[in-house]
Amino acid sequence: MSLFQITRRLEFDAGHRIPNHLGQCRHLHGHRYQIEVTLRGDLNQSQGSSEEGMLTDFGHIKSIVQELIIEPWDHSFFVAQVDTQLIDFLSTIPNHKTTIIDGVPTAENLAKIAFERIAPVLLEKYQGRIRLYQLRLYETPNCWADIFDESA
Repeated sequence: MSLFQITRRLEFDAGHRIPNHLGQCRHLHGHRYQIEVTLRGDLNQSQGSSEEGMLTDFGHIKSIVQELIIEPWDHSFFVAQVDTQLIDFLSTIPNHKTTIIDGVPTAENLAKIAFERIAPVLLEKYQGRIRLYQLRLYETPNCWADIFDESA
């Protein structure tokens, strides 16, 4: 039996700051993020199925990631829950799209949050046949964070 993996990449724009950073990232700034989700599992062998011979349709992955990550995060500003000064400031802007997270909004922490949102949905949808194996979040074209499910 062979194990397959497929990857889908999507993009979104968002801003953040790393409040205690010693470099430029302590300032308000934004990125063109890219997110890659890599699934592992067995091929669909249901004869006559539109997904026969596939892990799943790439469009299904897009829909899931779009709903769970892209729509809530696109053109949002990530703020650490402890960054109360920035939260207070952003609350003065009517209808501002602010995403408050528990940790500092680093690529690593955002990747972890995205992984934790997507993994259980895929596991349930595909009844364990497919798992989220890796999630890669590009903060810039040259800098990214990876998170893996080593059990997949």
